[in-house]
Amino acid sequence: MKFLITGGAGFIGSNYLHYVVNKYPEDIFVCLDALTYAGNYNNIKSLEEKNNFKFVHGNITDRELIDDLFSKEHFDVVINFAAESHVDNSIKNPGIFLTTNIIGTQVLMDASLKYKVKRYHQVSTDEVYGDLPLDRPDLLFTENTPLHTSSPYSASKASADLLVGAYYRTFGLPATISRCSNNYGPYQFPEKLIPVIITKALQNEKIPVYGTGENVRDWIHVHDHNIGVDMIVRNGKIGEVYNLGGHSEKTNLTIVKTILKQLGKSEDLITFVSDRKGHDLRYAIDSSKTEKELGWTRTYQFEKGIQETVNWYLDNQEWINNIVSGEYQKAYQKN
Repeated sequence: MKFLITGGAGFIGSNYLHYVVNKYPEDIFVCLDALTYAGNYNNIKSLEEKNNFKFVHGNITDRELIDDLFSKEHFDVVINFAAESHVDNSIKNPGIFLTTNIIGTQVLMDASLKYKVKRYHQVSTDEVYGDLPLDRPDLLFTENTPLHTSSPYSASKASADLLVGAYYRTFGLPATISRCSNNYGPYQFPEKLIPVIITKALQNEKIPVYGTGENVRDWIHVHDHNIGVDMIVRNGKIGEVYNLGGHSEKTNLTIVKTILKQLGKSEDLITFVSDRKGHDLRYAIDSSKTEKELGWTRTYQFEKGIQETVNWYLDNQEWINNIVSGEYQKAYQKN
């Protein structure tokens, strides 16, 4: 089969490609990425030597480019990882989130219909469900939880999900959707919580924590997330939504303290800052549907996963330095 992987130079997409390109040598994987600020060609550069991998530089909102690509490549499967995903940025500039996350999704689905793709998969987020109260640990997000967004980012992802559902019902697009909890692991751009903690702690810089740090997130290792996506794409039922959760709820403050302890750094580096506007209190996913229907399970406990993740950043400080200096943005042109 031939796969189009959009956003494949980003955090989750690049980890997915490293997993599947090696696992399925008989399949062909085309990575499409616009290489905006969070896309890093260095993340997937080593895959260029593989016979079943190809990189294409382009934006999912470019209808002419997408149509030309689909007409030439004849994809069997499209997996859309491409997205603007940083909540703070969506508060500052909602427009680009609406363009990429909604219009880009439409462009991909139009091409998927036109060229008769066998499966279109939309990678979404648990943030489309809104949040849960801190004092109700019994409550979890299921696939039937109503969408109730808090930020322009989550609203744009929920809009895309609804559009995917509409294309399935109206046009018969063979689509599936996955919604995951917070990912962590290698190659995460240092604007998200865990790489921010690591990079700042290594420089003995103050680590900003929103509010009191009591907001709770459910954490899943990116590898487990991608195993789930692969299972859904290959065996999931068309028209269905599948949750992928880590079963590992932690407060933001706990995450900070855990990493500082592993790095041997003082908690004095923690500084509390004004809370984010519309900050969700708690995320928690019920992924029992995916577990029962597809046999998916997690291979990482958080304690093992976070230790490996911190060690990866320690062993790959050149990767971080290239981002800080901006050199990473020249990697594709140099290649």
